[in-house]
Parts: sequence; C-alpha cells; structure tokens
Amino acid sequence: MERPLRWYKSLADSSVRRDEQCFLLDGRKNLDIVIAQRPELVLELLVQKGVDTDCEKYGIPVRTLERHQIESISPQKTPQGILALIRIPKEIYSSQLPQNAGNRILLLEHIQDPGNVGTLIRTAAAFDIAGVILSDQCADPFSPKVVQSTAGALFSVWIRRTSLYLDCIATLREKGCKVFTADVHGSGSVNLQCDKQILALGSEGRGLTESLLGMTDVRFRIPMNSQKAESLNVAVSGGIVMYAAGHAP
Repeated sequence: MERPLRWYKSLADSSVRRDEQCFLLDGRKNLDIVIAQRPELVLELLVQKGVDTDCEKYGIPVRTLERHQIESISPQKTPQGILALIRIPKEIYSSQLPQNAGNRILLLEHIQDPGNVGTLIRTAAAFDIAGVILSDQCADPFSPKVVQSTAGALFSVWIRRTSLYLDCIATLREKGCKVFTADVHGSGSVNLQCDKQILALGSEGRGLTESLLGMTDVRFRIPMNSQKAESLNVAVSGGIVMYAAGHAP
C-alpha cells in the first residue's frame, strides 16, 4: 500500500521523524554514499517521472512521481529528482555506545544551528573521527538542513544524540579516553596528540557547561588574532581542532 504524499512531507517535523524512525534524503550523490555504507537503511526511492536514474539496480522499491509531487515533499527547495526514504537506526537516540567506539570521538554540546551540526559531522568523517556524540539540545542530526550539510556523510561515523551525553563521556573516560575541550580560557599551547581522545565543542553563545568542564582533562583555545576577529564559527573551529588532533606538529 502506497503511503500518502502528506506522510513524506510530515517527516520535516522532528517529532514525526522520531515516531516513524524515517527521514528523507534528496539527491543521487548523497544516496550513493548512504547505499555504499548502510544499504539496509534505504527503504524506498521516490523518482521524478522522466528522470533517468537507473535506480532499479539497487533492488530497492521505486515509486515514480510527477515533478510537482517531488517538489511538494522534498526537504530541499530545489529537488534533484530523486528522494530516498531512510530508516533511522534506533541506537542514534540512545546513550548506548558502540562496542568498539574507536579512539577519536567528537562531542557537541548544545550546538543548535543545523548547518553547523551537519558540517561538523561531515568534517568528522573527513578526518577519520570514529563517532559523534550530541547533547539532546543539539540540532536533530536528521533534520533537513543537517542532512543537507553532511553531504551524504551522515552514516560515515556513528552518532548518538542523548540527554545522557555526560554518562557517555564518563564511560569513555573509564576506558582511557582523555577529554579535550575547546574553551576561550584554555591554554593556547596544547599538544592535541593523544591515543584515545574526546574533542568537545560547545555552543558559540554559551560555550561549554560547567558539568562538562569538570570532566575535562585538557582545556585549550585556538590561537588567533583577536584584534582582527573576535571569534570563529564553531564549525570552522571544529575543523581546525580535528585536523590538529589527527596530525603531528
């Protein structure tokens, strides 16, 4: 039985996504990346009539729609002619960490801008970060703008978004991880090289909470010319930090 188009459109709402455990992905390039990583999560393809996509090769159910129908349900203003219905893994919204969490993890605390969250997830994938932990006050990783900003890299790292993020940090510290927090009051001459590390970034407006700072092993700041620029965008800061942590000086 075909789902009504209004059901796909409703996935733009975070509460509906959580209830239905699905989100929409727009674009062939992004789809190819997800299929290469987690093909079992792709439930259905919605293809614009007349667009040659060769989607049958995936072995995934294909539904053909008119252009105006694609436009009415796509999370993007300018749809690319192919949408994918993706299942959201249940563990994403839990505090249960992967059995092998990896040695380099990114923690995002209360970063609400979806563009920044998506860019940070994409950057984490590019710099071989194993996983990203988000506080429950961060932007939903499956909101349309976050998904767009990840450019298909959403499943290149493991993700957890939970109110119990500090418990996750405590568990990882017990396993030997050191917490490095980016803080304006930290040292500007810190070696970020470490075998097992958690790199923590906070919101641009409020910074990191005292609770997280109390769990910190190393507080650092990014050296910069504050007379020319007061601060850096958190996504830019994250890119600098992840590069520095993964490359010997």
